[in-house]
Amino acid sequence: MNPMVSVIVVSYNSADLIGASLSGLKNSSISHELIVVDNASQDGSADRVEADFPSADVVRLPENVGFARAINAGAQRAAGDWILMLNPDAEPVGDLLEAFVSHALDRGGRILAGRTLHADGTDDGRSVFAMPTIWGLVCFATGLSTAFRRSRLFNPDELPGLDRTRATTVPAASGCVLLVERALFTKLGGFTPTYFMYGEDIDLCMRAADLGERVSLVPEAKVVHVGGASSTSAGKLALLMRGKATVFHLRWPGARGAVARGLLSFGVGVRALGSAVTGHAVMWRVVWRDRKTWLAGW
Repeated sequence: MNPMVSVIVVSYNSADLIGASLSGLKNSSISHELIVVDNASQDGSADRVEADFPSADVVRLPENVGFARAINAGAQRAAGDWILMLNPDAEPVGDLLEAFVSHALDRGGRILAGRTLHADGTDDGRSVFAMPTIWGLVCFATGLSTAFRRSRLFNPDELPGLDRTRATTVPAASGCVLLVERALFTKLGGFTPTYFMYGEDIDLCMRAADLGERVSLVPEAKVVHVGGASSTSAGKLALLMRGKATVFHLRWPGARGAVARGLLSFGVGVRALGSAVTGHAVMWRVVWRDRKTWLAGW
């Protein structure tokens, strides 16, 4: 009998983190399989998974192909009705699979987002977000989204004010902890392989929305997310900007995309200038200096 859920975890030098992520699924009441796609780690991640989780299907890639293509490689081996994408630095709270599947069976939905928490149990606000808009980019470019972080008007991208403890539909979600019906993932052609890291999740949500699908937030599906443990702040920000630029290259062709990339660059420049004046948040100056690379996208 096929499992109900195929859990796909992409590992890259995650030996010290992935054990907690996979262990959190051991006692789930939902039938599942574990597929760990290792992006040519150098820290023995794949060996540790094989030793500690012998039932896992470990896929060893010869090179680091990034998150999107690694998930696609795992999805090709998946047998479950559902695919759960789970970051190796995300530790499930309670029965994560049961929370997701119960919601799907009771309330429907083909794309379901979980909640990412800080270590103290508070929501980090990063598991769901808005679709990109020119207005949201104007707010980023002018610094309004930073100055008025809790404003729905001036910080629309982060969905401030959203009660994440209640089930609702949201525009888009992070691939950190995301359940997608396998048939829909296949219909969408998986993640767009152009992306290396960041942006592929919102791209998927945009394409799903074009088919009339909405993302459902499942408040009971929770993970504690270390978040970027292996990335420097400047390095992670540069990757985030590159992912955003790729979205605009692929999904907003022509003048709209050019304006979007211009606003993105301007916003980084404003923050770099502020950093030079105050001496704080120096990572923005590093990202600004690398703008030609990330503005080109992946």
